[in-house]
Amino acid sequence: MKLTETRKASIFEKLNFIFRNDAGKVDKIFNGILKIVGSFPKNRDEAKSPWISENDAFLITYGDSLLEDGISPLKTLNTFAECYLKGIINYIHILPFYPWTSDDGFSVSDYFAVDRNLGDWSDVERIARNFKIMFDAVVNHISAKSEWFQGFLNGDEKYDNYFIISEWLDELKKVTRPRTHPLLTDFQTRKGVKKVWTTFSDDQIDLNFCEAEVFLKVIELLLFYASKGASAIRLDAIGYIWKEIGTNCIHQPEAHKIIQVWRDILEEIAPDVILISETNVPHKDNISYFGNGKNEVKMVYQFPLPPLVVHTLQTGNAEALLKWASGLDKVSESTTFFNFLSSHDGIGVIPATGLLSKDEIDSMVKKVEQHKGLISYKTNPDGSQSPYEMNINYLEAISRPDEGIELRAKKMLSAQFILLSFIGVPAIYIHSLLGSLNDFEGLKKTGRNRSINREKLNYAKLCEDLQNQDTLRSKVFAGIKKLLEIRKKHKAFSPLAEQIILNIHPSVFSIVRCCSDEEITVLGNISGNEVALLNLNFRGQDLISGKSVQSRVKLRPYEFMWIKNN
Repeated sequence: MKLTETRKASIFEKLNFIFRNDAGKVDKIFNGILKIVGSFPKNRDEAKSPWISENDAFLITYGDSLLEDGISPLKTLNTFAECYLKGIINYIHILPFYPWTSDDGFSVSDYFAVDRNLGDWSDVERIARNFKIMFDAVVNHISAKSEWFQGFLNGDEKYDNYFIISEWLDELKKVTRPRTHPLLTDFQTRKGVKKVWTTFSDDQIDLNFCEAEVFLKVIELLLFYASKGASAIRLDAIGYIWKEIGTNCIHQPEAHKIIQVWRDILEEIAPDVILISETNVPHKDNISYFGNGKNEVKMVYQFPLPPLVVHTLQTGNAEALLKWASGLDKVSESTTFFNFLSSHDGIGVIPATGLLSKDEIDSMVKKVEQHKGLISYKTNPDGSQSPYEMNINYLEAISRPDEGIELRAKKMLSAQFILLSFIGVPAIYIHSLLGSLNDFEGLKKTGRNRSINREKLNYAKLCEDLQNQDTLRSKVFAGIKKLLEIRKKHKAFSPLAEQIILNIHPSVFSIVRCCSDEEITVLGNISGNEVALLNLNFRGQDLISGKSVQSRVKLRPYEFMWIKNN
């Protein structure tokens, strides 16, 4: 495959910006890109229009969230997907399925291989035949046990510049820290002790994108993932990839230009592959990864949504959630939000800063602790610590064990109703879809807070629970399935449709989703009290219950409606 002359010029211009017109380095990388691109045939169709629709929904899962004796976990995942997901979910985000050494997969030791404990590439490609798959590109850092870093430690000159070496300087105090451990870690190498940049842990060694070979290897990796069936690629911790001493080393202009180079290349080789940025940062910084709406990622993670919905269900008040939602605007026809409530990580506290008061955040954190959850902390510039994320199963965060199965299921479905109503693409974590609870055994086994929401489920027992209509799992799964089936039939729920905030009652999540074909009023009672809504200026039919709606609505506790307006 060859790049067009226009695309070549675009890439060359960006490389000059990134490397400050260093002609030697720019030429080396540019020619390297042409060589890599030439080795990958264009094996994907042009992106269809629309590129995203109301039919699209993601499942987020580890490759081994479901287990069967004697069967590779990826085969079991495929079996589950074929049996339970067809017709309701078409994207599967398989969290890092590569060989790894820590952080449950996010310290990758070999980007180009499948973890043998999960299966092999044929298992991944089997899933990709019937579902679209999102791969992770964990390219800010690599495992300390990787061939690359071990080569560096052993004095192999090939890897001399793959990593960032620094002495401690006052300027490093400006660096944004997502963790409490030291920024620089001492490693004994053949050439003496070196202080190596480690943003996330001493087993996650930051890569040096100033090095031509690293820059090119990552491009090769992205095209390799596309060739293996990736329909979407999640750019993990992408805001940190460019370090500039004297700055905060996050969201640097060079990081954006690097993503733009990747987009340029993928648009030529695999134009239907969607890039998604994972940046747990304030909204303005988050949406900056849309670029001009056409040249960077197509989706950004909507990190404020998880804590705001927890607050909403805990308090029975939707005002903060709707106030935040009123500030969300559609960026372009080629971008949208990646909406989620729960994931393999905890529920972030930082994204709620400024959206909830300190007292509201403190109350939310306290309730999570009362529900047997844990709190992870980060170090602030002044040395103090503050809550970073709440580690708890989402269902447990918004309900109590003594409330009973029916009420807990209603609360969980109320949360998922909000997720599925919001503008953007919904992504449902497997333990939310399956009505899981806190995994205290897993927490005890690993000692890591995040393990509380990363349970490994016995597939046979899961199927048994899903077939029993009296179980919490069955009630939650069946409820979400019904909502997904309805949602995909209505163009008003397209990520490209409009969203209007109503604010008709503090205890009611109320918005309108609309397009040229239809208008749907979204009403969800997120409290334990009945709410009467009078003198509504619309009439229609509730798509969920089938009931006709006139100008008055009574919503039972945690009842929700999608009213297609006449």
